[in-house]
Amino acid sequence: MRDYVIVTDSSCDLPAKLVEELELQVVPLAFTLGETTYRNYPDNREMEPEAFYARLAAGEMATTTAVNVGQAMDILEPILQGGKDVLVLGFSSGLSATFHSFQMAAAELADRYRQRRAYAVDTLCASLGQGMLVAQAARLRQQGMDMDQVRSWVLDNRLHQCHWFTVNDLNFLKRGGRVSAATALVGTMLQIKPVMHMDDAGHLINMAKARGRKASLLELVDKVRELGTQPDQQTMYVSHSACLEDAQFVADEVKRRYGVKEVVINSIGPVIGAHTGPGCVALFFTGSKR
Repeated sequence: MRDYVIVTDSSCDLPAKLVEELELQVVPLAFTLGETTYRNYPDNREMEPEAFYARLAAGEMATTTAVNVGQAMDILEPILQGGKDVLVLGFSSGLSATFHSFQMAAAELADRYRQRRAYAVDTLCASLGQGMLVAQAARLRQQGMDMDQVRSWVLDNRLHQCHWFTVNDLNFLKRGGRVSAATALVGTMLQIKPVMHMDDAGHLINMAKARGRKASLLELVDKVRELGTQPDQQTMYVSHSACLEDAQFVADEVKRRYGVKEVVINSIGPVIGAHTGPGCVALFFTGSKR
């Protein structure tokens, strides 16, 4: 089998230990807070999630920057020069321009290095939904699947990665244009929490409303019964923005209700967290459809 590297970006939110175990190359995405630009590495070496969300809660605004084509070339070219092929599994194109940069870079480099191959696949996923798909692909690679087989598997399975999430503070969604100012005001007053998911085009869609925080968390868990395929046979993933207790509640509920054996919990990175704010909880699992 030709040797190849799986590259993804840090919006996958995979824990650093799992990144190492799966032999992944994770590109750290950039975010700016105050006057300083940081990079979001899986080990959070430049800023811990707790510090990031504390600053958001205190009123600071964060901005994010997509990878450009030149940066993508700089990341991928050394892999090809080193004699390996490369498969990029990128952050949803419905949320960021980062994937398109890697797509263009891969195409140009594949033409330049005719003896090597470089492909980019839009996962149409985000946070640990992306991480879940990438982790499964990496395990298939470790089991001996070649790059074409893994690429085909990702294309066949990406729309079975269910993303369901809720936020505690509607004002962050208001800033990002996800909800109107009136909706944010009324929702805050009445303790209405949105329940959202990622659609087949990789966009975030508001699907339902729940009255109160606990009800919104239980709505996430209910989706496993509605959509999940053999939940007791799969690893599920929960990401959160500075609300570990709520994430643990969701993890415990899917274990209790559906016999799930393993749940991976990790923080939502700054690139997505800049738009959700603190208090977001997301549940990811494999389902019959999104």
